[in-house]
Amino acid sequence: MDEEQQRIRSYLQSQAAKLTIAQLVERIGNDIVQVNQALRAVPAARFTEKPGLDEWSANEIAAHLATTSRSVRKGITSVLDDGSHPERVPDAMQGTGVVKDAQEWWDEIRLDREQLFERVMQASGDEHLEITWDHPMFGALNWREWLLFTRLHDLDHARQLQAAAEALGASD
Repeated sequence: MDEEQQRIRSYLQSQAAKLTIAQLVERIGNDIVQVNQALRAVPAARFTEKPGLDEWSANEIAAHLATTSRSVRKGITSVLDDGSHPERVPDAMQGTGVVKDAQEWWDEIRLDREQLFERVMQASGDEHLEITWDHPMFGALNWREWLLFTRLHDLDHARQLQAAAEALGASD
């Protein structure tokens, strides 16, 4: 793990332990709006177009966000519901070949996040914190740390979507 990864890991650990579940949900919920705004900024006619040779299209970014969101939700839910150890969350572009528009992707991501928030808000916050599963860049995280990770992940990909929108001629 490099210095930046260690800094982010430390942030995830300290803030996830310090903040209440309601505070975590509020922060994540406030910031995911940036994903929606960035999705809508990409011209609809160019949504599947890559802005550069080694870059992801907005559709690929949205698919990645949806896949990761679902995987993290399932992991957190499995820990909270029965204390089982989750599968590793993929953090790579996976060529699903699924094409949706910005609204369809947003609806999927939003619904998944609402389900996650509903479940974690039922938690006391200290359940099964000894259960961790690996993140490819930040090492083993518990469910609270994974929950906060969704915020960083959303913001990172919102910036990526915004850059794609700018490169492709952002919509008004």
